[in-house]
Amino acid sequence: MLKIDMHTHIIPKKLPDWTKKFGYGDFIFLEEKDDVSADMMQGGQYFRTIKENCWDEEVRIMEYAQHDTQVQVVCTIPVMFSYWAKPQHGLEVSQFLNDHIIDLMDRYPKNYIGLGTIPMQDTDLAIRELERIHKLGMVGIQIGSNINNENLSEDRFFPIFEACERLGMAVMIHPWQMMGFDDMRKYWLPWLVGMPAETSRAACSLIFSGTLERLPNLRVCFSHAGGSFIPTIGRIEHGFNCRPDLVAVDNNVNPRNYLGKFWVDCITHDIDMLKYILKAQGSKRVCLGSDYPFPLGDLTIGEFIEESDLSNTDIENIFANSTLEWLNLDKNNYI
Repeated sequence: MLKIDMHTHIIPKKLPDWTKKFGYGDFIFLEEKDDVSADMMQGGQYFRTIKENCWDEEVRIMEYAQHDTQVQVVCTIPVMFSYWAKPQHGLEVSQFLNDHIIDLMDRYPKNYIGLGTIPMQDTDLAIRELERIHKLGMVGIQIGSNINNENLSEDRFFPIFEACERLGMAVMIHPWQMMGFDDMRKYWLPWLVGMPAETSRAACSLIFSGTLERLPNLRVCFSHAGGSFIPTIGRIEHGFNCRPDLVAVDNNVNPRNYLGKFWVDCITHDIDMLKYILKAQGSKRVCLGSDYPFPLGDLTIGEFIEESDLSNTDIENIFANSTLEWLNLDKNNYI
């Protein structure tokens, strides 16, 4: 059975020292520890230690083979978005990261599919880079759940989504810069509580603003099983119904109607929650995702699904068909 992991992160082994080059900011830089690990430094501060599977394409392929997975959809690590940078510098960072992934796709066409990153802080530059990477073979982009704390419903982001629909570029929305981060650092709460909330924030923003209504052919995937959006759809719908003066001001379509019109990945770590997501979405809108190579991800690449009582049809949809439809790709290219 073909398995495509549509939610994985990668970074070049060598990064420019953009903080030194541009003269400001907390750009990520790698300090090599040894041949198989490096420290991610954010400006001058330690951020995280990563291993060779963050950058070594051959190691990644070997690790995936242990879980009978053939294809990885790769995108940058969200901390690399650099939306806070000056627009031209954000564009330079995006181009560097995108060119790395495009080269990877060219060298391993059956193993890697690429999602780009774009400088969302500047609409014109974002669309320019979107058009460039589309011509070079990328099939979509990854963006953050907010842009410098602005919701994705802001008018200035609509032309970017419009361009994605026009070009047929898929969009993966990944939580980052979690709301309330500084107020809940203890117990890893930004990752455990903030990330699911951020994804729901993004989904509600695109629905309530009417963006998904105005762009019905825009193919959006919300990572981490849609965060807290689907589990709290009852509350969200009730709010829409009881306070339309606050909620339905830009779109009068019930938010529940959008279930099954976007994609989510399967990262629930819980088969009962996945079954709930499948009931809401249908298996054609749930994709295999792992968040590899990070420890909060599903690093056994769908093993809990293989061991479940889900039907073969549902498993085949999750493992490959849903992702192929989201990215508008032909399965024969990967068999």
